[in-house]
Amino acid sequence: MTETCCCPTEAGNTVCELPSPTIQRPTRVTNTCPGCGQIGKPVQGQTVKALLAMSLREVHDGDYLFCRTPTCPVVYFTPDGAQTFTTEQVRERVYQKEPDVDDVFVCYCFRHTVGEIRFMPQTNRATLLDDIDAGIQAGQCACDLRNPQGSCCLGNVRELMKRLQWTETAITH
Repeated sequence: MTETCCCPTEAGNTVCELPSPTIQRPTRVTNTCPGCGQIGKPVQGQTVKALLAMSLREVHDGDYLFCRTPTCPVVYFTPDGAQTFTTEQVRERVYQKEPDVDDVFVCYCFRHTVGEIRFMPQTNRATLLDDIDAGIQAGQCACDLRNPQGSCCLGNVRELMKRLQWTETAITH
């Protein structure tokens, strides 16, 4: 870019070269979600491909991360943030995005919902955990493909049960 300026005239020049202004963009940290800025959890490409409700021609080969932030619409993203997929683009509703919605699955392999566990008598919750564990031991789970986070759902089920127990205890006291 050339601009007329007040530079001293050298060898008859009345125009001097000024550098083009540079645009300052905030530095994006690798592996952080482009939607919320939180660090993503690595997830296998096969999980992403299995859960997207779109042509796989649009999916780049490579590494993907899972965004756990409930208020962020991004579910999957590449480490550089160049490609993202939102809740609107996945086949399943995502527990981490809607942890309090009754009809959202918390266990994708054995199809247990938040509401089922919420309204289950507390004494039956241990039986449910035993049932899920037995299914896992029998090789009947496929969390790496069915669960949007790409890993075992059992931790999510236990966390939900703890949260519900804490809430129930707080209400009764």
